[in-house]
This record gives sequence, structure tokens and C-alpha cells, in this order.
Amino acid sequence: MLTESAALSGTRLLLGVSGGIAAYKSAELVRRARTAGAQVRVVMTAAAEHFVGAATFQALSGNPVRTGLWDPAAEAAMGHIELARWATQVLVAPASADFLARYAHGFGDDLLTTLLLATTASSAVAPAMNQQMWANPATIANVDTLRRRGIAIFGPAAGDQACGEVGMGRMLEPEEQVQALIGLQVGDRLAGRRVVVSAGPTFEDLDPVRFIGNRSSGRMGFAVAEQAALMGADVILVAGPTSLATPPRVHRVDVRSAEEMMRGVLDNLDGADIYVGAAAVADYRPVAPRPTKIKKQAEVIELKLIRNPDILATIAERRERPFLVGFAAETDNVLHYARGKLEAKRLDMIAANQVGQLGSGFDSTDNELTLLWPDGQLALPKASKQELARRLLEQVMLRLEGAER
Repeated sequence: MLTESAALSGTRLLLGVSGGIAAYKSAELVRRARTAGAQVRVVMTAAAEHFVGAATFQALSGNPVRTGLWDPAAEAAMGHIELARWATQVLVAPASADFLARYAHGFGDDLLTTLLLATTASSAVAPAMNQQMWANPATIANVDTLRRRGIAIFGPAAGDQACGEVGMGRMLEPEEQVQALIGLQVGDRLAGRRVVVSAGPTFEDLDPVRFIGNRSSGRMGFAVAEQAALMGADVILVAGPTSLATPPRVHRVDVRSAEEMMRGVLDNLDGADIYVGAAAVADYRPVAPRPTKIKKQAEVIELKLIRNPDILATIAERRERPFLVGFAAETDNVLHYARGKLEAKRLDMIAANQVGQLGSGFDSTDNELTLLWPDGQLALPKASKQELARRLLEQVMLRLEGAER
């Protein structure tokens, strides 16, 4: 299995940087790609040099930066062909509207476009531009052309833009691009599969102002959805209240309460191959939420609660059901309680983790899990939630494919 620090081990990444304000993020992309194990060389267009200096990329990559075709020392040995052959993966980030147009039409008028014509490596682009430029029919046509040629398109995302507008066109963040690169290495293991994921907390209203909730951030479930999409799956993410951004190529359904989450999951379960119940669903809800705000009067108040429906147990009762993965977040006797939940709910797998400790579980970007299934278990040591999600899905596929043989 790959660890997060070695997920891109063996990858020789040629990073092209075209002109655009998002070029400043590409410096962080170099650092993160190297942390993930890749060797990195950088090629900059003339326009990119107006935004970030070549010395920055040289320091971060540990390699000289190439900026033009007419470098006598490099081109004496046909340096552009050597670079094209060296790369196992090419990524252009940012990819401006002008660059996409020249790439789609086969231009070879600078070092970067010449390299792209000469390489046989897998290639990807991370578009970055004003929202109107992204929506322009010419840009849409150019991107479609590249996609048909097998070029991977990373993003873009929606949000605030340097020009002051808001909309689609922001370059994906460096960490998202590294995850997308890792996805290309993993391949389409889940292609043709439909995966439903639930994530985040549920809020059970006491009155129009207050609710019962929990500390789940949703990061683990969102990581599972993100990695499943990178592995080629059709992904439905049923999300409780959270501020996390929707992962690329994931269809999101927002819910609030446990009952809403139940409906959101069941409404999207037809044809699903895998259901991952990563949400921290409230076990109980108020019997009768107040229609008006509860006033602070009595020293003690009592809340009458009723049990919420169990989503995993409900799905397990179906004659035709997907591969079921549950989560068990426990403060003590983690494996004992997780094994009991696995058996009682007739799950195919459960991911157990200890919560209440600093640095893992709720409110953390890292975690550690133990996967349990009816006749075995596997400990996954502490890593990013993206890495754990990927390894979880790999184990799911091993068991799902074995059952289908």
C-alpha cells in the first residue's frame, strides 16, 4: 500500500506554469508534490515570469527551471526532447485561457507547447481564469477538445477571483491537485461503480434557535467521496451541516436532521454498489421541538428524546443491498464495540477509530483506523484522511470483487 509520503513515488512530474495570478499557488504545488514523493521539474512561459520568479521554483524543486526554447546550453543536447522523454506525468497549472487555446490547436511556438507535442506522458491541466472567460464558447470547445484527446482536466473550482468577481474559474488548491495526480496513479478502480457516502453531523432542533449536534467535521466522509470519484466512481454525497467544499465530480445532497439523512440516502441508493456510512448520525432527537424559543426561566429543564432510525440497519434488511461500510467512533474499547456493531447490523465492513484524543478523529485532518470485516481486520496507521479513504476503498474493492467471483 502507498503511504501519503510515497503516493507519487516514482513519478517524474513536469510542471508547466502559464501566465496568470494563480501561478503563485504553483510554488506550493511543487512543495506538496515533492512531499508526496514526486521528482519535479518546472517549465515556465514568458507570461508566467511576470507573476513568479524562476528562482522560487528552482529552490522548491531542486532542479533548474526552463523558460524558453532558445537556451543554447540546454538545446545543444535537444533539451526540450530530453525533458519530454523524462516526464512520466505532465501538469500545466495554472492553465490560462490562452494556453488552453494554443494546446487544443497544437501550437508549438514556445518551450511548454513544444514539450507537450513531444511527450508521450500522461498529461493534465488545471484551468485558472475569469468566470466569463471560462464560460466563453471558445474555451468550452477547447476544453472539450483536450478532454477527447485524453487530457485530464483538474477543476476549476468556484469562488472569489482576483478580478473581484465570483464564479467558476479558480484554480484548484495545490492539495486538491496532488490528490488528483494520485488519482491518476491509482487508476479507474471504481469505474462503472455507484458509491453513496454519508458524511458530517446531523442537527436535531430543540427550537428555532437551538439544536442537539456533535463535533463531526465531515472531513472523513468527504475524503471518501473525493477518493471514490478520483477512482472513477459515480458518487453521491449526502452531507449533514458542514462548510466543506464539494469534491470535484461528486453530486452533493445537503440534509440537516437524521430523518432527512435517512431519506437522502435511501432516495439515492438504487443501483448503488457501495454505501459508506461515515456520517455521525444523532442516535436521538427531541420528541416535540418547540415552535418558539425556549426561555431561560427554570434552573433545570428536562428533554424528552426519541430514538432516530438506524440508516445502516435499515439498508442491511434489504434483499438487494450494496456493500455496506459503517464507522464506529468510540472513546474506549474501540474494537470490542466496533465488532459488535459489525455483527449486530450485518455490515460487510466497519472502520473503527478512537475519538476524544488530540490529533485524530473529529476536528482533525489526520486519523487512524482499524478496518474489521466478518473474518478479519487491518490496522491503518495515522495518515491524512485522504490517504485513509483511499486505502479503505482499496480494501472494499478487494472484498467486493472477491464476492462477485
